[in-house]
Amino acid sequence: MIHAWGITDKGVVRSQNQDSYYLKQLGEDLAVAIVCDGMGGARSGNIASALAVEAASTYLESLPLDELLRAPGEHLAQAAEVANEAVYHRAAQEAECHGMGTTMVAALVHGGRAHILNIGDSRAYSIGAEGITKVTRDHSVVEDLVVRGELTPEEARCHPQKNLITRCLGAEAKARTDLYETEAAGEFLLLCTDGLSNTLTDQELLYEVLHGGEAESCCQRMLDISLSRGAPDNVTAVLIQMA
Repeated sequence: MIHAWGITDKGVVRSQNQDSYYLKQLGEDLAVAIVCDGMGGARSGNIASALAVEAASTYLESLPLDELLRAPGEHLAQAAEVANEAVYHRAAQEAECHGMGTTMVAALVHGGRAHILNIGDSRAYSIGAEGITKVTRDHSVVEDLVVRGELTPEEARCHPQKNLITRCLGAEAKARTDLYETEAAGEFLLLCTDGLSNTLTDQELLYEVLHGGEAESCCQRMLDISLSRGAPDNVTAVLIQMA
């Protein structure tokens, strides 16, 4: 049986929460989660993330369960495309929304298997007895530097360009998303915005999920740590315990 929890907060510094998330259990062994981090100004970032979550979740909820499970990766990709169209067209139509966009990390978990999609620098982690693994790859300037060996992961965490992303929903007419699949029965899947991953290390995330206390309070514990460290950005986390 799958269990899932989520939390979002504006953080300490920001006056508005431009993150949005969706989490729904569609059965004992099926859950869908979407996490978005909006950008593009004081108001439009909030619009972008909320619009993307609404469009993607509406598409996924419209599908019969057997159809959703027949091709989960394809449907996640289509959900992201629907979200991209919604954000892209809103940005083109309204001057105050021009240039807005949003990251997205989404997962469809069925039993012990997870299908995951991302664009931008919101992340998915697989966490279990073997440790913590970042499933997704950030679409960001510093991630490209790390891949090329020009930065270490530790240097990337404090690099002045760490918030510059190279892909997002709404920037182009077609979304360029990545899909992943992982099998991890009995483990945890963590989806989060960079507001969390920039304030807690991977090892701290691992500790809180596995050893910090009850799973149902884990998102709150991680948020509390981020807030205690100044939480300069919005913080969102979704934790799914995979059956």
